[in-house]
Amino acid sequence: MKQPAIFIPHGGGPCFFMDPTDPERPHSDPMWHPMQDYLAGLIASLPERSRAILLISGHWEKERFTLHGGQKPSLLFDYYNFPPHTYQLRWDAPGAPSLARSAADLLEQAGFPTGWEEERGWDHGVFIPMKVALPDADIPVAQLSLRSDLDPQAHIAAGRALAPLREEGVLIVGSGMSFHNLRVRGPQATEPSRIWDEALTEAVTDPDAARRAGRVARWADLPEARFAHPREEHLLPLMVALGAGGDDPAKLDHRSTVLGWTVSGYRFG
Repeated sequence: MKQPAIFIPHGGGPCFFMDPTDPERPHSDPMWHPMQDYLAGLIASLPERSRAILLISGHWEKERFTLHGGQKPSLLFDYYNFPPHTYQLRWDAPGAPSLARSAADLLEQAGFPTGWEEERGWDHGVFIPMKVALPDADIPVAQLSLRSDLDPQAHIAAGRALAPLREEGVLIVGSGMSFHNLRVRGPQATEPSRIWDEALTEAVTDPDAARRAGRVARWADLPEARFAHPREEHLLPLMVALGAGGDDPAKLDHRSTVLGWTVSGYRFG
C-alpha cells in the first residue's frame, strides 16, 4: 500500500530521553510530551506498516545528495552538554542498503549526482525521533543527506524523484524542525514563531500542488522567515517530503509549543 511522505519535528538533542528513571515518559519536562506522543503514534497512523523508511535529517549535509548504505549503522552523538546517560542510548535498527541503492538510482535518473556512505553513524535527527516512533527498531532505515547548497527547489525536485518509493511501501520522512532559532527562547519567540508557523502552514497545505511547491520554495519571503531559520538546514527536509508528496493532499499533522516556539509537522498523502 502506498505510504505517505511526512515531515516530523525531531526535538532538541536527546530531549525525549532526559530522565532515565521513567521508561514511559523519560523526559521530565511536560512541554515535550505532545511531540513525543505524536512521534510515538506515527507508525500506527500509517495506512499499513511500512516495509522500510527513507529518512532525511537536518543534521547531515554533503556536497551532493548522499545515501547511507550501511548494514547496521552506529549512532553519532552529535549533541553536547547533556547528561552522561544520553550518550549511552541504543537504537539498533537495521540499515537498508537496497533501499539506499534504489533511492540513489532514482536521483541519478533525475539528473542528481549522488554519493555513497557506509561508515557514518546515524545522527540524532535519525535516532532520537525514531527511538520514540520505533522503540523496537524493527523497520530498516536508509538515510539521505541534504545537499549543502540548501537549494529549496533542488530538494523539492529530489523528493519528486524519490516519490515512486512510496508505492513500494517505503515511508519517506523529513526530520527537522519547522522553527529553529536557538538564539531565542521563551516569550520573545512566541509571537514571531506563531506568525511564521501560520504562514508556513498555509503555504504547505495549499491544495494546488504546483502552487504549494512554489510557495514553499520561496519560504524566505514568508513573514518572520529569517527569524525562524537564521540558517535553513532544519527546514530543508520538509522540501524533500513535500516533493515526494507529489499531487497528494497535504495536511498539518502536528503542532505543539516548545521553548516558546510553535512547531509543526506535515503529512502528504
